[in-house]
Amino acid sequence: MILSVSRRTDIPNYYSEWFFNRIKDGFVYVRNPMNVHQVSKIDITPEVVDCIVFWTKNPEPMLERLDELALYNYYFQFTLTGYGMDIECNVPHKKEKIIPIFQKLSEKIGRQKVIWRYDPIIFTKKYTPEYHLEAFEQIAIALKGYTEKCVISFVGIYTKNKRNMKLMGAYEVDEKELLEFAKKMARTAKKNEMIIGSCAESIDLEQCGIEHNCCVDKKLIENIIDYRLKVNKDKNQRDECGCMESVEIGTYNTCKNYCKYCYANYNEESVIKNCNKYNPESPILCGVLDKDDKITERKVKSLKEHQLSIKDIEGILHA
Repeated sequence: MILSVSRRTDIPNYYSEWFFNRIKDGFVYVRNPMNVHQVSKIDITPEVVDCIVFWTKNPEPMLERLDELALYNYYFQFTLTGYGMDIECNVPHKKEKIIPIFQKLSEKIGRQKVIWRYDPIIFTKKYTPEYHLEAFEQIAIALKGYTEKCVISFVGIYTKNKRNMKLMGAYEVDEKELLEFAKKMARTAKKNEMIIGSCAESIDLEQCGIEHNCCVDKKLIENIIDYRLKVNKDKNQRDECGCMESVEIGTYNTCKNYCKYCYANYNEESVIKNCNKYNPESPILCGVLDKDDKITERKVKSLKEHQLSIKDIEGILHA
Protein backbone atom coordinates (compact mmCIF):
# COMPACT_ATOMS: atom_id res chain seq x y z
CA MET A 1 0.00 0.00 0.00
CA ILE A 2 1.10 3.52 -0.77
CA LEU A 3 -0.05 5.97 1.92
CA SER A 4 -0.94 9.53 0.94
CA VAL A 5 -0.37 12.04 3.76
CA SER A 6 -2.15 14.07 2.40
CA ARG A 7 -3.70 15.62 -0.69
CA ARG A 8 -6.56 16.95 1.44
CA THR A 9 -4.64 18.87 4.08
CA ASP A 10 -1.14 19.70 5.32
CA ILE A 11 -0.60 16.95 7.89
CA PRO A 12 3.19 17.44 8.25
CA ASN A 13 2.67 21.12 9.13
CA TYR A 14 -0.43 21.08 11.34
CA TYR A 15 -1.12 17.50 12.40
CA SER A 16 2.23 15.74 12.67
CA GLU A 17 1.69 14.85 16.34
CA TRP A 18 -1.57 13.12 15.38
CA PHE A 19 0.20 11.30 12.55
CA PHE A 20 3.04 10.04 14.75
CA ASN A 21 0.46 8.80 17.26
CA ARG A 22 -1.28 6.92 14.47
CA ILE A 23 2.07 5.36 13.48
CA LYS A 24 2.57 4.20 17.07
CA ASP A 25 -0.91 2.67 17.23
CA GLY A 26 -0.61 1.14 13.75
CA PHE A 27 -4.01 2.18 12.41
CA VAL A 28 -6.08 5.19 11.42
CA TYR A 29 -9.77 5.92 10.88
CA VAL A 30 -10.74 7.83 7.73
CA ARG A 31 -14.21 9.20 7.08
CA ASN A 32 -15.58 8.88 3.54
CA PRO A 33 -16.13 12.47 2.33
CA MET A 34 -18.97 11.28 0.11
CA ASN A 35 -20.72 9.33 2.88
CA VAL A 36 -20.07 10.91 6.28
CA HIS A 37 -21.17 7.90 8.33
CA GLN A 38 -18.92 5.49 6.45
CA VAL A 39 -15.59 5.17 8.26
CA SER A 40 -12.66 3.00 7.23
CA LYS A 41 -10.20 1.51 9.69
CA ILE A 42 -6.86 1.29 7.90
CA ASP A 43 -3.83 -0.73 8.96
CA ILE A 44 -0.72 1.49 8.59
CA THR A 45 1.92 -0.82 10.03
CA PRO A 46 5.26 -1.22 8.21
CA GLU A 47 4.22 -4.68 7.01
CA VAL A 48 1.59 -3.23 4.66
CA VAL A 49 2.82 0.32 3.98
CA ASP A 50 5.32 0.16 1.13
CA CYS A 51 5.88 3.91 0.98
CA ILE A 52 4.44 7.13 2.43
CA VAL A 53 4.01 10.20 0.23
CA PHE A 54 3.94 13.38 2.29
CA TRP A 55 2.44 16.56 0.81
CA THR A 56 3.30 19.81 2.55
CA LYS A 57 4.24 23.47 2.39
CA ASN A 58 6.13 23.33 5.68
CA PRO A 59 7.37 20.05 7.21
CA GLU A 60 9.29 21.77 10.01
CA PRO A 61 7.25 20.12 12.84
CA MET A 62 8.41 16.71 11.58
CA LEU A 63 12.12 17.39 11.17
CA GLU A 64 13.24 16.33 14.64
CA ARG A 65 11.00 13.26 14.70
CA LEU A 66 11.89 11.55 11.44
CA ASP A 67 13.69 8.80 13.35
CA GLU A 68 10.23 7.59 14.39
CA LEU A 69 9.70 6.61 10.74
CA ALA A 70 12.79 4.38 10.66
CA LEU A 71 10.73 1.33 9.68
CA TYR A 72 9.02 3.15 6.80
CA ASN A 73 10.03 4.31 3.35
CA TYR A 74 8.82 7.76 2.36
CA TYR A 75 9.37 10.92 0.34
CA PHE A 76 8.05 14.47 0.40
CA GLN A 77 6.14 16.51 -2.16
CA PHE A 78 7.21 19.95 -0.93
CA THR A 79 5.35 22.94 -2.39
CA LEU A 80 7.48 26.08 -2.56
CA THR A 81 6.28 28.94 -4.76
CA GLY A 82 6.86 32.64 -5.24
CA TYR A 83 3.50 33.71 -3.81
CA GLY A 84 3.20 36.04 -0.86
CA MET A 85 0.75 35.81 2.01
CA ASP A 86 -1.94 37.44 -0.12
CA ILE A 87 -2.36 34.02 -1.78
CA GLU A 88 -0.67 31.55 0.59
CA CYS A 89 -1.99 33.20 3.71
CA ASN A 90 -0.32 31.21 6.49
CA VAL A 91 2.86 30.07 4.78
CA PRO A 92 5.96 31.69 6.34
CA HIS A 93 8.42 33.82 4.40
CA LYS A 94 9.95 31.69 1.67
CA LYS A 95 13.50 33.03 1.60
CA GLU A 96 13.90 33.47 5.35
CA LYS A 97 12.07 30.35 6.54
CA ILE A 98 10.87 27.82 3.98
CA ILE A 99 13.94 27.49 1.75
CA PRO A 100 16.20 26.71 4.76
CA ILE A 101 13.63 24.11 5.93
CA PHE A 102 13.69 22.51 2.47
CA GLN A 103 17.49 22.40 2.56
CA LYS A 104 17.53 20.90 6.05
CA LEU A 105 15.02 18.19 5.13
CA SER A 106 17.04 17.31 2.04
CA GLU A 107 20.22 17.04 4.11
CA LYS A 108 18.44 14.67 6.52
CA ILE A 109 16.78 12.28 4.08
CA GLY A 110 18.50 12.83 0.71
CA ARG A 111 17.60 14.99 -2.26
CA GLN A 112 15.96 12.12 -4.15
CA LYS A 113 13.25 12.07 -1.48
CA VAL A 114 12.35 15.76 -1.58
CA ILE A 115 10.40 16.79 -4.69
CA TRP A 116 10.06 20.52 -5.24
CA ARG A 117 6.58 21.59 -6.37
CA TYR A 118 6.21 25.03 -7.94
CA ASP A 119 2.47 24.79 -8.33
CA PRO A 120 -0.14 25.79 -9.08
CA ILE A 121 0.95 28.60 -11.38
CA ILE A 122 -1.60 31.42 -11.46
CA PHE A 123 -1.32 34.49 -13.68
CA THR A 124 -2.60 37.79 -12.28
CA LYS A 125 -1.63 41.45 -12.62
CA LYS A 126 0.83 40.92 -9.75
CA TYR A 127 1.92 37.37 -10.51
CA THR A 128 2.71 37.79 -14.19
CA PRO A 129 4.65 35.26 -16.29
CA GLU A 130 7.74 37.45 -15.82
CA TYR A 131 7.26 37.43 -12.04
CA HIS A 132 6.97 33.64 -11.95
CA LEU A 133 10.05 33.14 -14.11
CA GLU A 134 12.11 35.37 -11.82
CA ALA A 135 10.78 33.74 -8.63
CA PHE A 136 11.26 30.25 -10.07
CA GLU A 137 14.88 31.01 -10.96
CA GLN A 138 15.66 32.43 -7.52
CA ILE A 139 14.23 29.37 -5.77
CA ALA A 140 15.87 26.96 -8.22
CA ILE A 141 19.28 28.49 -7.52
CA ALA A 142 18.68 28.16 -3.76
CA LEU A 143 17.60 24.50 -4.13
CA LYS A 144 20.38 23.42 -6.48
CA GLY A 145 21.84 20.25 -5.05
CA TYR A 146 18.93 19.81 -2.62
CA THR A 147 16.48 18.15 -5.01
CA GLU A 148 16.55 16.15 -8.21
CA LYS A 149 13.12 17.06 -9.49
CA CYS A 150 10.72 19.97 -9.80
CA VAL A 151 7.02 19.62 -10.60
CA ILE A 152 4.87 22.40 -12.06
CA SER A 153 1.20 22.75 -12.86
CA PHE A 154 -1.15 25.50 -13.98
CA VAL A 155 -4.09 26.28 -11.75
CA GLY A 156 -7.31 24.36 -12.37
CA ILE A 157 -10.61 26.17 -11.92
CA TYR A 158 -13.04 24.22 -9.73
CA THR A 159 -16.39 25.09 -8.19
CA LYS A 160 -14.66 25.38 -4.82
CA ASN A 161 -12.00 27.89 -5.93
CA LYS A 162 -13.76 29.68 -8.78
CA ARG A 163 -14.81 32.64 -6.63
CA ASN A 164 -11.29 33.18 -5.30
CA MET A 165 -9.81 32.93 -8.79
CA LYS A 166 -12.15 35.70 -9.92
CA LEU A 167 -11.30 37.87 -6.90
CA MET A 168 -7.59 37.48 -7.65
CA GLY A 169 -8.13 38.53 -11.24
CA ALA A 170 -6.63 35.30 -12.53
CA TYR A 171 -6.30 35.09 -16.29
CA GLU A 172 -5.14 32.58 -18.88
CA VAL A 173 -2.44 33.07 -21.49
CA ASP A 174 -2.66 31.66 -25.00
CA GLU A 175 -1.00 28.38 -25.86
CA LYS A 176 1.95 29.94 -27.69
CA GLU A 177 2.83 32.16 -24.70
CA LEU A 178 2.29 29.25 -22.30
CA LEU A 179 4.68 27.01 -24.23
CA GLU A 180 7.33 29.71 -24.35
CA PHE A 181 6.90 30.23 -20.60
CA ALA A 182 7.27 26.49 -20.00
CA LYS A 183 10.45 26.33 -22.13
CA LYS A 184 12.05 29.04 -20.01
CA MET A 185 11.17 27.18 -16.81
CA ALA A 186 12.64 23.98 -18.24
CA ARG A 187 15.91 25.75 -19.11
CA THR A 188 16.15 27.16 -15.58
CA ALA A 189 15.53 23.73 -14.04
CA LYS A 190 18.15 22.08 -16.25
CA LYS A 191 20.68 24.82 -15.43
CA ASN A 192 20.17 24.00 -11.76
CA GLU A 193 20.50 20.24 -12.25
CA MET A 194 16.83 19.34 -11.90
CA ILE A 195 14.47 17.26 -13.97
CA ILE A 196 11.18 19.11 -14.47
CA GLY A 197 7.79 17.46 -14.81
CA SER A 198 4.17 18.54 -15.08
CA CYS A 199 1.29 17.54 -12.81
CA ALA A 200 -2.01 16.47 -14.41
CA GLU A 201 -1.67 18.82 -17.38
CA SER A 202 -3.74 18.20 -20.52
CA ILE A 203 -1.39 20.34 -22.62
CA ASP A 204 1.66 18.49 -23.97
CA LEU A 205 4.77 20.11 -22.48
CA GLU A 206 7.27 17.46 -23.56
CA GLN A 207 8.23 19.65 -26.52
CA CYS A 208 9.32 22.21 -23.92
CA GLY A 209 11.56 19.75 -22.09
CA ILE A 210 8.99 19.01 -19.39
CA GLU A 211 8.08 15.36 -18.84
CA HIS A 212 4.64 14.08 -17.85
CA ASN A 213 5.01 13.47 -14.14
CA CYS A 214 3.49 11.06 -11.63
CA CYS A 215 3.39 12.50 -8.11
CA VAL A 216 2.66 9.10 -6.59
CA ASP A 217 5.48 7.78 -8.71
CA LYS A 218 5.90 4.02 -9.22
CA LYS A 219 9.44 4.33 -10.57
CA LEU A 220 10.61 6.59 -7.74
CA ILE A 221 9.01 4.41 -5.08
CA GLU A 222 10.58 1.27 -6.54
CA ASN A 223 13.98 2.95 -6.44
CA ILE A 224 13.46 4.03 -2.83
CA ILE A 225 12.23 0.67 -1.54
CA ASP A 226 14.32 -1.54 -3.89
CA TYR A 227 11.35 -3.68 -4.89
CA ARG A 228 9.09 -3.93 -7.90
CA LEU A 229 5.49 -2.92 -7.19
CA LYS A 230 2.33 -4.43 -8.56
CA VAL A 231 0.17 -1.31 -8.64
CA ASN A 232 -2.32 0.31 -10.99
CA LYS A 233 -3.06 3.89 -12.00
CA ASP A 234 -5.31 5.71 -9.53
CA LYS A 235 -8.81 5.66 -11.04
CA ASN A 236 -10.02 8.29 -8.56
CA GLN A 237 -7.79 11.00 -10.05
CA ARG A 238 -8.27 12.99 -13.25
CA ASP A 239 -7.51 11.32 -16.58
CA GLU A 240 -4.43 13.51 -17.01
CA CYS A 241 -3.04 12.38 -13.66
CA GLY A 242 -0.48 9.60 -13.88
CA CYS A 243 -0.41 8.78 -10.16
CA MET A 244 -0.50 5.24 -8.86
CA GLU A 245 -3.19 4.04 -6.46
CA SER A 246 -2.73 5.24 -2.90
CA VAL A 247 -4.69 5.33 0.33
CA GLU A 248 -5.56 8.84 1.47
CA ILE A 249 -5.82 9.53 5.21
CA GLY A 250 -6.48 13.28 5.26
CA THR A 251 -9.66 15.26 5.90
CA TYR A 252 -11.07 18.06 3.78
CA ASN A 253 -11.61 21.50 5.32
CA THR A 254 -8.75 21.20 7.81
CA CYS A 255 -5.83 22.97 6.14
CA LYS A 256 -4.80 26.12 7.96
CA ASN A 257 -2.54 27.34 5.16
CA TYR A 258 -5.66 29.03 3.72
CA CYS A 259 -4.26 29.20 0.20
CA LYS A 260 -6.60 31.09 -2.11
CA TYR A 261 -6.35 28.50 -4.88
CA CYS A 262 -7.14 25.52 -2.63
CA TYR A 263 -9.76 22.99 -3.71
CA ALA A 264 -9.61 21.03 -0.43
CA ASN A 265 -11.06 23.80 1.75
CA TYR A 266 -14.64 24.78 0.95
CA ASN A 267 -14.78 27.79 3.25
CA GLU A 268 -12.99 29.24 6.26
CA GLU A 269 -15.89 28.62 8.65
CA SER A 270 -15.76 24.88 7.96
CA VAL A 271 -12.01 24.84 8.53
CA ILE A 272 -12.31 26.63 11.88
CA LYS A 273 -15.13 24.31 12.97
CA ASN A 274 -13.18 21.17 12.04
CA CYS A 275 -9.89 22.36 13.49
CA ASN A 276 -11.60 22.94 16.83
CA LYS A 277 -12.21 19.17 16.90
CA TYR A 278 -8.54 18.36 16.56
CA ASN A 279 -7.30 15.89 19.14
CA PRO A 280 -3.85 14.40 18.54
CA GLU A 281 -4.91 11.27 20.47
CA SER A 282 -7.98 10.64 18.31
CA PRO A 283 -7.85 7.84 15.72
CA ILE A 284 -9.61 10.15 13.22
CA LEU A 285 -8.30 13.53 12.06
CA CYS A 286 -10.23 16.59 13.25
CA GLY A 287 -13.34 14.68 14.15
CA VAL A 288 -15.05 12.32 16.52
CA LEU A 289 -16.83 9.06 15.93
CA ASP A 290 -20.61 9.23 15.95
CA LYS A 291 -23.09 6.58 17.11
CA ASP A 292 -24.40 6.35 13.54
CA ASP A 293 -20.97 5.72 12.05
CA LYS A 294 -20.33 2.37 10.43
CA ILE A 295 -16.68 1.32 10.79
CA THR A 296 -15.35 -1.09 8.20
CA GLU A 297 -11.86 -2.51 8.13
CA ARG A 298 -10.35 -1.69 4.76
CA LYS A 299 -8.42 -4.51 3.16
CA VAL A 300 -4.88 -3.33 2.49
CA LYS A 301 -1.67 -5.19 1.71
CA SER A 302 1.88 -4.71 0.55
CA LEU A 303 2.23 -4.25 -3.21
CA LYS A 304 5.77 -5.61 -3.36
CA GLU A 305 6.65 -8.34 -5.81
CA HIS A 306 8.88 -10.46 -3.62
CA GLN A 307 10.50 -12.72 -6.18
CA LEU A 308 13.50 -10.47 -6.87
CA SER A 309 14.49 -7.00 -5.76
CA ILE A 310 15.60 -4.37 -8.27
CA LYS A 311 19.22 -4.82 -7.17
CA ASP A 312 18.89 -8.59 -7.68
CA ILE A 313 17.59 -8.05 -11.24
CA GLU A 314 20.33 -5.55 -12.05
CA GLY A 315 22.93 -7.97 -10.72
CA ILE A 316 21.62 -10.75 -12.97
CA LEU A 317 21.54 -8.47 -16.03
CA HIS A 318 25.12 -7.34 -15.48
CA ALA A 319 26.51 -10.76 -14.52
